[in-house]
Amino acid sequence: MSVYAKVNDGRAPLGKSLNNIDLGVVFFVIGLFLIILGIGMFIPAIVDAAVGNPDWKIFVVCASFVVFTGGMFFLSNKGNYTELSIKQGFIITVSAWLSVSLMGALPFVFSDLNLSYTDALFEAMSGITTTGSTVITGLDGLPPGILLWRCLLQWFGGVGIIVMGVAIMPLLQIGGMQLFRSEAFDVSENFIPRSAKLATSLYLLYLGLTLFCGLALWTAGMSAFEAACHAFSTISTGGFSTSDGSIGHFDSAVIDYVISFFMVVGSLPFILYLKMLKGHFLSFANDAQVRVFLMILVFIIGIMSVWLCFTSNYDLVQSLRYTTFNVISVITGTGFTSTDYTIWGTFSVIVFFFIMFIGGCAGSTSCGIKVFRIQIMFVTFKSYLKQLIWPNVISITKYNNRPVSENIMGSVFAFFFLFVAIHFLLTIALALTGLDFTTAISGAGTALSNVGPGVGHIIGPAGNFETLSDTAKWLLTFGMLIGRLELFAVLVMFSPQFWRA
Repeated sequence: MSVYAKVNDGRAPLGKSLNNIDLGVVFFVIGLFLIILGIGMFIPAIVDAAVGNPDWKIFVVCASFVVFTGGMFFLSNKGNYTELSIKQGFIITVSAWLSVSLMGALPFVFSDLNLSYTDALFEAMSGITTTGSTVITGLDGLPPGILLWRCLLQWFGGVGIIVMGVAIMPLLQIGGMQLFRSEAFDVSENFIPRSAKLATSLYLLYLGLTLFCGLALWTAGMSAFEAACHAFSTISTGGFSTSDGSIGHFDSAVIDYVISFFMVVGSLPFILYLKMLKGHFLSFANDAQVRVFLMILVFIIGIMSVWLCFTSNYDLVQSLRYTTFNVISVITGTGFTSTDYTIWGTFSVIVFFFIMFIGGCAGSTSCGIKVFRIQIMFVTFKSYLKQLIWPNVISITKYNNRPVSENIMGSVFAFFFLFVAIHFLLTIALALTGLDFTTAISGAGTALSNVGPGVGHIIGPAGNFETLSDTAKWLLTFGMLIGRLELFAVLVMFSPQFWRA
């Protein structure tokens, strides 16, 4: 039975129930998302109209259609909804991201890009999941509306991921995310007592950081338009750029370091920013996830900088600049590039391949396995070894000075096992489409981890996904979706038990 209540007359809207799952709230949320998406489409329409590009008409028509469709869903299911059941949470999570991607692809289809719907959906899914993989070439010559729309998709996806990671995922108990449920809606400290106020605060914080990033990039030498686009895709850790050369196009150390800083900002738990603004100034320093994440960054950047300095023509300052930017970009899943790091040698290719799976922190715009899961697995192994050595000692597994239940540990290990299994199967499926092994295994990894570029000459930092077959693109599109939604949220929808009463 559903545990959410509709307060008005207690009845679900006609035709909105499936096996005792009231879908009214699902359609209501989808409608709200589509309205927001449609309104967002008017922004690139205004930009294109301002420069005299005829694509503004395409954006206006698509925006009107999306707003109308969303409005129909929204108004026909409007009600006083209170709680969500677990099943409704799963359905909302998947259907919202899928519907936004399907509608977000429309401007790509009808614009002068002449993309097939397969390519358009790939681009839209890459945007909304903040992956950053692209099938579009010649970015430097594209109209500003399309460039802005790509980055706006990532910005919308980024804020959606934050709210989902803070509100919905802990409820669904996916991959150990229940560990953050009490932190996400912790009212004991009364820094934000209600979830609605929390969501509003997250939106305002996200907007403020975006504006701050845009101003910093504009000051660093980008044009106002370039700064806006890159601010959208940096805070969201998305990686779409306005040039085929990505950030390397600007060839500026200042821009590299500014973006590096804000990629890290986007990869930290946003709930901690709110705590800090409420006077908890040591929130980041006291969080084990943040400390380990920053330690990983410093360690890998240090190793790669020294290695690059001794094996290339770069001096130490240049080595530090390029490794800092690209290591942060790959670990956080942003996907910007300032140079082709695959030409640094086999060692660098191996390092960049493995660090793409790490990801950032839970409750951020980042992706991947996420640091807290690595920490949970480590402390679990440590506790197990302690029990082997001293069988009579009672060892309590703790994370952030709090006991970790067996349910959380099992959830984390199940997530990790499923991640490895899906990566293996997706690699095989991509290889069967005719891709070489390097492209297949890195393509599967970059899709599941929502990183963007892979390794190899086809989809590496200097390439893109345009030449891949339609079958491969559909596989990668699915991979991006399940990777962004923490695997279980999508796969559980294929279970017959899920749909039974």
